[in-house]
Amino acid sequence: MANKITIVGLGAGDLNQLPVGIYRLLQQKNNVFLRTKEHPVVKALEEEGFVYQSFDNVYESFDTFDDVYESITKQLLEQSKNGEILYAVPGHPLVAERTVQLLLQNREGVEVDVKGGQSFLDPIFTSLKIDPIEGFQLLDGTALQRDEIRLQQHILIGQVYDQFVASDVKLTLMEQLPDEYEVYIVTAAGSSDEHIQKVKLYELDHGMELNNLTTIYVPPVKDSTLLYHQFEELRRIIAVLRGPNGCPWDKKQTHESLKRYLIEEAYELLDAIDQQDDDHIVEELGDVLLQVMLHAQIGEDEGMFTIEDVISTVAEKMVRRHPHVFSDVRADNEEEVLQNWDEIKKQEKGEEPASLLDDVPSAMPSLMRAYKYQKAAAKVGFDWETIEPMWDKVKEELQEFEEEVQAENLEEMSNEFGDLLFALVNVARYYKIDPETAVAKTNEKFGARFRYIEEQVKKSGHSFANFTLEELDQFWNEAKKIGL
Repeated sequence: MANKITIVGLGAGDLNQLPVGIYRLLQQKNNVFLRTKEHPVVKALEEEGFVYQSFDNVYESFDTFDDVYESITKQLLEQSKNGEILYAVPGHPLVAERTVQLLLQNREGVEVDVKGGQSFLDPIFTSLKIDPIEGFQLLDGTALQRDEIRLQQHILIGQVYDQFVASDVKLTLMEQLPDEYEVYIVTAAGSSDEHIQKVKLYELDHGMELNNLTTIYVPPVKDSTLLYHQFEELRRIIAVLRGPNGCPWDKKQTHESLKRYLIEEAYELLDAIDQQDDDHIVEELGDVLLQVMLHAQIGEDEGMFTIEDVISTVAEKMVRRHPHVFSDVRADNEEEVLQNWDEIKKQEKGEEPASLLDDVPSAMPSLMRAYKYQKAAAKVGFDWETIEPMWDKVKEELQEFEEEVQAENLEEMSNEFGDLLFALVNVARYYKIDPETAVAKTNEKFGARFRYIEEQVKKSGHSFANFTLEELDQFWNEAKKIGL
């Protein structure tokens, strides 16, 4: 006789719900295995002399459900080598039954015959009086992930066996919903033992009766303010703002008109980062994201691209440029990562650019652009190897600037001053100092100290005109002493 495992479902409730064909199989077969005996049908069958073996003890042997299911699968396959066996599971074999899926995937030459059984879905739809056509999710409570939850749909969470699983489910849901949000605990739906209890989310694991027939029902969210944290809701809001009945200002914006706002928001974010103000960082990151969403919506309105195109492009790029993470390429340090990155960028572009400097945007701030130009040139050897000639260049440019100052040649003064700054950027690059960041810090320092001077002048009851430079400089030194 060929090795064979016949799988049947015990249904979602009591013996009255069990199909006649399944009942007869359970009565006729000798080698019957149950994933768990904790089921109303089993208790009723025991009264009729039902003989079986269960895997309840396996749950005590492992820390994770994955390991439990793997162990049960291996034991069933091993038992089937001695002849045909019958394996019975709660509900329907093909609804929320991981062991059945593992048997189908790893049958190892064993014939697996899946018979019927009533799933818990039909009776639970009836008991809760919900129509699945409105959209519903069936999720596994033992492996619930925040990102898979769709709050606008009816959500059924199965496999909530005990308070430990219920606690995990509660904590995951509370990342998306208010603590007071009402959910339902449904047990043995459609049977004589049916019990439905409405509780607040934070109470989900507070001494409730949970077992193999328990499902958590989360009603769809109707209050749009509870969806503000979701990407799709933000996208909907932006679409409304640019829609026929939207905001006149938003509707008239173009990629070109929004350019300056993106720059402004980026600088405000940098300011929040410098202040190490997390709340401010969150707000400014939101403003930067708003600019991205507006540009994406303009692209969609014009039929050119969508936000999905933007996300897909960057996701694909990140995977492609990180083969040391997503593939088998090795990169043991930051230098090797950057080397791989540059090589991949060259391959992406195909033909060599007309200039190594073409990758540096012309709209970039001047100090940053100078830094990028020098870095690009250094990659092909156009760079000093030591700091001494760099300092010599700074001194040379300073002397040339002073000469033009003496000559009072304004145009050449500007040119030589630019050369001096460019030479100083080269020194900064050698010492791995970001010149843009360095100047930004100096600006902040100057601003704090000058505000201190203003404060002292105001306290004196006089105006700036009443103070000499030496007196104002004394205030400056006081500001330095107190750490400004």
